[in-house]
Amino acid sequence: MDTSLAHPPAPLCVAALYRFTRLSDCASIRDRLESVCRQHGIRGTLLIAREGINGTIAGSHEGIAAVLTHIRALPDCADLDVKLSGAVEMPFHRMKVRLKREIVTMGEPDIDPRASVGTYVEPENWNALISDPDTVVIDTRNTYEVAVGTFEGAIAPQTSTFRDFPAWFRTERDRLLGAGRQPKVAMFCTGGIRCEKSTAFLKQEGVEEVYHLKGGILKYLETVPQESSLWRGECFVFDQRVTVGHGLGQGSYELCHACRRPVSEQDIASPLYEEGVSCAACYSERTDEQRASYRERHRQETLAAARGHTHVGAVYTPDTTESEELNDTAS
Repeated sequence: MDTSLAHPPAPLCVAALYRFTRLSDCASIRDRLESVCRQHGIRGTLLIAREGINGTIAGSHEGIAAVLTHIRALPDCADLDVKLSGAVEMPFHRMKVRLKREIVTMGEPDIDPRASVGTYVEPENWNALISDPDTVVIDTRNTYEVAVGTFEGAIAPQTSTFRDFPAWFRTERDRLLGAGRQPKVAMFCTGGIRCEKSTAFLKQEGVEEVYHLKGGILKYLETVPQESSLWRGECFVFDQRVTVGHGLGQGSYELCHACRRPVSEQDIASPLYEEGVSCAACYSERTDEQRASYRERHRQETLAAARGHTHVGAVYTPDTTESEELNDTAS
């Protein structure tokens, strides 16, 4: 059994994991992995591509340990990157193992994190790096994530998806780095996987000193004491917990089940917010017909919950992982 699970912080274990490696016969890997997950009652989303594996899963501590053992036995996956946290309630509705072109979608086919990535920075050394005035700090996440929380002084690209990041950097490069300058660039994301590709991308673009937060924001919030932290706000996670704070405790945000964006108490007070149907951020993005469908889904979910059942309707928006983001959930 994975000894890191010896002292569980909560009844359920949540594992965010990834590994860049060269996989073949991905369909066979998917089938065996899905079988192991279902055998142990695990839920969540795992993505498999020729470039590796990525996802977030939850279940009993014993079940998660069994799945991690299975994944680590895959080719070159012994050093699987795993971040563990706890949950009081199951944060996923179902188990999905999907085949994808990329385990984190950037749309730059020549980027290979196995060949070249930025320098990893341990969480306890991160504050010193981003406090250096000669360091440009970039949050590689998307607008809805940054709005919940970010590091003090970080630059937000204002992207809607990770695949927008390369174009943003190429457009803003001179402003960020300055003509003739070679500042240090420090980048971060939720669990570290997006930075594997974004730092590899910057190095391919000729940026020499590129760093990224090892283990991502989640590892930082787990490791660095709140009184020493430069993190401001909460961290959006891609499951029903919605956000976590320092120590990876449950955050204060709810989830809009129409668009899967986080909503605060202030957002809930908006006249455009309707539980299970809409929020101020997505109201103009949906039609009346869509809202009617969401309203019926929410009614069915409420009835199922009253009977002690879980209802997953045909129009339910899928669970997501950091790689899929909120608008990259196609099978």
